Amino acid sequence: MPHEPQPQPLDELDAEAVRTWSSLALAALDRAREDIDAINVYPVADADTGTNLYLTAESADRALDAAGAAASLGQVVRAWAHGALIGARGNSGTILAQLLRGVADVLDDEPAGRGHPRLLAQALTRAAQEAYEAVAHPVEGTMLTVAAAAARAAETAAEAAGTAAGSVADVARAAYDGARAALADTPGQLAELGRAGVVDAGGCGLVAVLGALWQALSGQEPAAEAVRGRAVSVPQQQQRPCDAHDEHDGPAYEVVYLLEAAEEAVAVLRGRLDGLGDSLVVVGGDRLWNVHVHVDDPGAAVEAGVVAGRPHRIRITHFGDERRRAARGERAQRAVVAVVPGEGLAGLCAQAGATTVLTPPGRAPDPGELVDAVRRAHAREVVLLPGGADQRAVAAAAAERARADGVRVAVIPTRSAVQGLAALAVHDPEATFDEDVVAMTAAAGATRYAELAVAERQSFTSAGICQAGDVLGLIDGDVAVIGSGLADTAEAVLERMLGSGGELVTLVLGPEVPEALADRLEAYVQHGHLAVDTVVYRGGRHSAPLLIGVE
Repeated sequence: MPHEPQPQPLDELDAEAVRTWSSLALAALDRAREDIDAINVYPVADADTGTNLYLTAESADRALDAAGAAASLGQVVRAWAHGALIGARGNSGTILAQLLRGVADVLDDEPAGRGHPRLLAQALTRAAQEAYEAVAHPVEGTMLTVAAAAARAAETAAEAAGTAAGSVADVARAAYDGARAALADTPGQLAELGRAGVVDAGGCGLVAVLGALWQALSGQEPAAEAVRGRAVSVPQQQQRPCDAHDEHDGPAYEVVYLLEAAEEAVAVLRGRLDGLGDSLVVVGGDRLWNVHVHVDDPGAAVEAGVVAGRPHRIRITHFGDERRRAARGERAQRAVVAVVPGEGLAGLCAQAGATTVLTPPGRAPDPGELVDAVRRAHAREVVLLPGGADQRAVAAAAAERARADGVRVAVIPTRSAVQGLAALAVHDPEATFDEDVVAMTAAAGATRYAELAVAERQSFTSAGICQAGDVLGLIDGDVAVIGSGLADTAEAVLERMLGSGGELVTLVLGPEVPEALADRLEAYVQHGHLAVDTVVYRGGRHSAPLLIGVE
């Protein structure tokens, strides 16, 4: 539970007020997130809007704390907005990040006028404007509508304050009340909400954030139900579980990544992504952006980011059965979280029901990324599949943090992506947790693994001296074969691995490897080992030239 300060009335919107606002908003979203998750039906009924808003606010609050106690108003608001940008989760969290950026744009530009009610109204107006601009196709009856209504109410209150003894707290209260009224109207503006009998989930979260602003400036606490996703809602008799959208008929994947790119390149990126899917939101500026889109081809969405600049912290989520159960307010009993090195593997694991964390070779995931994935899995029990031996310590740290949230987590000691595939293949959600973990661990341990890579320089290996450009065949982590070509080296590796037996060979091809290599290796296996089956997958961008598993 985040620390919640006991606010005292403040006369101006200064650095102290922003810090208090952030802490109160985080606490309010923490209280409200389960209720907000339960009413989440638009744009996808995946029951994670409250959690996404909370995680975004948590990232923002951490960045604000890191700014230091002596930071000025400008430094504080910039840190706050930056933290939200780099930690934004989902559609709603991405919009919240842009709203905070809009607030920062105004408060950072005119610190001398921070105590004037007009400045707060300007900040909220800028926030709403920038949020609308960030969304490719704005829809009324959403979080955007609530933000715009709050801004209009704040402007009206600021004008009145110019002729009377008004204060920034009065403007904040007007914004809060305007947001609540707009939220209550959302079921009549958006058919999906009307059918489900709920208000907009993202708008509900924004009401909580604006209630925290008023509380920070006035010292008065909003009504408890107003920040729990129930007040300013539709009549109670109309509310029901969000079953109107159990079947998701839109794009199959959510793709989110941070992007380092010039503004001109981002403008082109928006057009490319808009043609690939929907729910497109691109927020940020100053060469750092947060990109969110729903697509059927996640690889194409990431590739568009590569063309524009440098994407990282890539998250790909499949809207599968686990997500639909979560939309009905149910927490799944068990889920699998898999760390994978390539986009094709991410899609493969997602189709098998796993929540994936895409981590290119050479970069270990951050524990926070894995904790986020565990939360997105929305399950009481989680089996975590790290991508390699170098990632197991990170996975263990993430598991400890997830256990503090009340989730039972087991880490399977996988050392390669092919071991993770073997473990996922025997995953049985109907078995007991211990039985499932034992079976998955045994399957991973029974899978020998190999990787083919190209040597970058001359070096000594366990198989002798290699030269730059040589193909290295690593078996169980050690260089066992040095060759001049990918196909010949792969055959030599397979011969060594199958010499001790095997029933199934798994080949994971890198993005530049032709299908002809898979055909050749499959024929090689069939010729020398008639009882051994072969399966072939595409690893996609970021994956090694060739991964081999033998079970």
